[in-house]
Amino acid sequence: VQLQASGGGLVQAGDSLRLSCAASGRTFSSMSDMGWFRQAPGKYREFVASISRSGDRTAYTPSVQGRFTIARDDAKNTLSLQMTILNSDDTAVYYCAAGLRSDWASKSTQNYDYWGQGTQVTVSS
Repeated sequence: VQLQASGGGLVQAGDSLRLSCAASGRTFSSMSDMGWFRQAPGKYREFVASISRSGDRTAYTPSVQGRFTIARDDAKNTLSLQMTILNSDDTAVYYCAAGLRSDWASKSTQNYDYWGQGTQVTVSS
């Protein structure tokens, strides 16, 4: 499975941005949890948002709760992350991920088997 993240860019604080993740080699419907993680310079990769296979469970890190929305469209084989009211703390490389084992919107990188290459999001203040 190959995941391709896109949609990153340079925006100003308060702006919105939508990230997308497309999959090839395996359909989304065969995946369990899917998620977004991010890594800022000099920091560890951290959890951002996740969604279970059916979409009935989602999870967000507290700092993005209410501002970011994760969604999956298995028919289109895409995962998205709608980001609003962006601030400088959101600056990072964003990675999409897909897992086969957990189906509870896991926040742990250990439950994800496939990773995209990352897309840069830069928020200027």
